[in-house]
Amino acid sequence: MIEWTEEAIVLAARRHGEADVVLSALTDGHGRHQGLVRGGAGRRMRGTIEPGNRLLVTWRGRLDDQLGGYTIEALDEPVGRLIDDGLRLTALGALSAVLDRSLPDRLRIGGLFERTAALIAAIEHAPETVWAAAFVLLERDLLADLGYGLDLGSCALTGVTEDLSHVSPRSGRAVSRAAGAPWAGRLLPLPGFMTGSLPLDAVEVAEIVDGLRLTLYFLDRHLFSGAGQPVPPLRIALADRLARRSGRGPSSADGTNPMEIR
Repeated sequence: MIEWTEEAIVLAARRHGEADVVLSALTDGHGRHQGLVRGGAGRRMRGTIEPGNRLLVTWRGRLDDQLGGYTIEALDEPVGRLIDDGLRLTALGALSAVLDRSLPDRLRIGGLFERTAALIAAIEHAPETVWAAAFVLLERDLLADLGYGLDLGSCALTGVTEDLSHVSPRSGRAVSRAAGAPWAGRLLPLPGFMTGSLPLDAVEVAEIVDGLRLTLYFLDRHLFSGAGQPVPPLRIALADRLARRSGRGPSSADGTNPMEIR
């Protein structure tokens, strides 16, 4: 029998039969890991296993590659505290869904658990633009963690490192404003905070929308539609809600969908 105990962040809980659920959780030592929770579909446990909550989990299985089973203990439940804040609750659900759908099972990525926990704390406590910009940066870093990193250090056409304003949807490389001007309509806007040229507390909502559009394009290309699965609806909802706050409406400033750019 194999057994281990760790803190975990709930990513998803999928019903299994009438009474049980398969819990997908992010751990530090075992990555995204699944296990069966007996009685998890019942009313008593329902609030505990909401995506974004933190648990102490013990996983047991005969073999390491089996589904195995979880016993769980609640440690922190931010979902309950955010129940009246629709935008932050949407962000928490979007974060959990992105990680659940993009992370390979049981792949440990150093530091990801801590970064995710820090973002959840920011979603609950930080100003809106700060946590939303941090959300974009986590997605940017997640792409790099999984081998699809964006090259935002210099212009793909000229090699300059200043005034980088766009990203090529084909290569994922940055392009300067001057070099990209003839093709600006077919490039993805690159907000300054994604390259470190703008502090998070100075970011505007419109720039965050550009960042969400940029990371979503590459997440979809490599990890969602590219892998035969849809974009998480809550991730779309988060971008749309912030776009409306920026005055852009439910998509980008020019009315295009990021997935239509090729």
